[in-house]
Amino acid sequence: MESNIQSPDHIAVIMDGNARWAKKRLLPASSGHKAGAKAIKNLVKSAAELNVKYLTIYAFSTENWQRPKQEVSYLMTLLQQYLSYDVRELIDNGVKILISGNLSKIDDKIVTQLQDLQEKTKNNDKICLNVAFDYGARQEICDAFKKIIVAIENKEISVADVSESLIANNFYQPQVPDPDLLIRTGGDMRISNFLLWQLAYSELYFTEKFWPDFNHEDLLQAITDFNKRQRNYGKRKS
Repeated sequence: MESNIQSPDHIAVIMDGNARWAKKRLLPASSGHKAGAKAIKNLVKSAAELNVKYLTIYAFSTENWQRPKQEVSYLMTLLQQYLSYDVRELIDNGVKILISGNLSKIDDKIVTQLQDLQEKTKNNDKICLNVAFDYGARQEICDAFKKIIVAIENKEISVADVSESLIANNFYQPQVPDPDLLIRTGGDMRISNFLLWQLAYSELYFTEKFWPDFNHEDLLQAITDFNKRQRNYGKRKS
């Protein structure tokens, strides 16, 4: 079955439910985040095996800064540990890593690690993992418009040049195509300020499973469901 499955080129994932997964097991939220980090590695491996070309994960949103300081601090520590140790496996397996986000609030040491990671993996071609970190779709759109306004003020372009493609080309990672499929775990059915522009015609798939429990079979189920859908992009169905 897996050898015949037609995978979408780009899957985006809102990895929701770490804290609820931990609470259900009478564990601290940190345990849920640690389990969630392990689930990311498994997801990347599964997606690569299924010939997905791009995988975008919502790792930390601009709104997540509002969480308890202790939880935010742990998430930053977990990221540093991941960058220092766990990421080597991804590099060796041909994963190209991109970072999408504003990053203005992130510690300089972490930013340097993220930039180094992008540089080290830039020639990998097995799968592209786009990590949305300190990311908010509204912030991305604002940042894109700021770049465009500066270009207009510098007379590099005119107002007449502003188009959908120009705006998209000023996003954090314009080379990444729009997602074909969005998966959200944890039971909530909302977008949560994630890729608002890019998800305009994406198919949406929601599952009750908490993120740490999401596995290869769940990914297969989401892709199978995706393949049953008719994508018309606003055109009349023939």
